[in-house]
Amino acid sequence: MKIIVFQHLAVEHPGVFREFWARSGHDWRAVELDEGEPVPDLDGFDLMAVMGGPMDVWQEDEHPWLVAEKAAIAAWARAGRPYLGVCLGHQLLASALGGEVGLMARPEVGVTTVELTPEGAADPVFAGLDPRIETLQWHGAEVARLPDGATALAANAACATQAMRWGARAYGVQFHLEITDTTVDEWAAVPEYAASLKATLGAEGARALEDEVRRKLPDFRAVAERFDRNVGALIATASSR
Repeated sequence: MKIIVFQHLAVEHPGVFREFWARSGHDWRAVELDEGEPVPDLDGFDLMAVMGGPMDVWQEDEHPWLVAEKAAIAAWARAGRPYLGVCLGHQLLASALGGEVGLMARPEVGVTTVELTPEGAADPVFAGLDPRIETLQWHGAEVARLPDGATALAANAACATQAMRWGARAYGVQFHLEITDTTVDEWAAVPEYAASLKATLGAEGARALEDEVRRKLPDFRAVAERFDRNVGALIATASSR
């Protein structure tokens, strides 16, 4: 499988998925849009993965490359090609397809639980996973209105759209499945992320969160590995038709 990855910050990469993809023999290419890399020719790629970042989907004046990125996402999804968006990538999918993204009343940062909706529990990308998934959150914006044709797959009290599917093969997850043992340390050094961390968990929040994530990393990894297998199976099924 060939995977194109849109990144918006060097430390927001595919994380543990890189290990899974290498083991499966997949090739992946990162495009660092925030550093001025243009959207490449997308022919020949099997999956588009769009990662997180400190910017917001509406900040096109500050980050003009968002215009081209959203156009590429919309064209890709509307062509029925497999898409996986994480955090900002989830929000960009919604925005590109006509949904609305807005600021939350309070950022959601830390280890939290999301619950699959009935549609999520029946969806193949969540097959074999518990209907309550403990995971890492780090966001201050959310999908406020789903685009037409989208289905909410997971939610919690802080955010009503924790996961979504548009069409048959375009998925977004607000939470982070890609967590590694360096994630919290690297993200806490990003000024925007440090501010939301302090606002939600206090001055000592980074150290406490890092400890909590390390303790729970084996469980996070198991969820990510099953999710990755499910996405791979979905793409293989689509490709064989």
